[in-house]
Amino acid sequence: MKKFLTSAALMLVATTATADIVRYDTEQSFDDVIFGLENAILDEGLVVDHISHTGEMLARTKEDVGGTVDLFIHADVYSFCSARISREVMEADPMNVSFCPYQIFVIVQPDTPDTTTIGFRSYPEGAMQKVEALLDGIARASIGLE
Repeated sequence: MKKFLTSAALMLVATTATADIVRYDTEQSFDDVIFGLENAILDEGLVVDHISHTGEMLARTKEDVGGTVDLFIHADVYSFCSARISREVMEADPMNVSFCPYQIFVIVQPDTPDTTTIGFRSYPEGAMQKVEALLDGIARASIGLE
């Protein structure tokens, strides 16, 4: 049986002057969260377009670019889209195309090796809140909060 962090909480963390990140922390393993994420995406009738193995790339290129810090133990970013929701938000504003495909990240950091974080960037008010609700439901389902 999966072990859930009972105090998993929604946190908004400013990452830049213009972007907020919605994230959930859990004691589940990286592999368990990835398994949950893949199933939650499929349960929505969606298909993963791409998996970016960002953590592996950063580790592989660390010395080449003068890096001195190990940023992640694991870090993957899943990209996917919803034809139905994308059509709705782009009919409201065609420039919402700039947000597609949608992404959810899963990371484990060296300073908190027993914590896996799943999250996504927040979206502007208006039509894009439909996408944010979709991503939030998928992230929460991935770690058993729904």
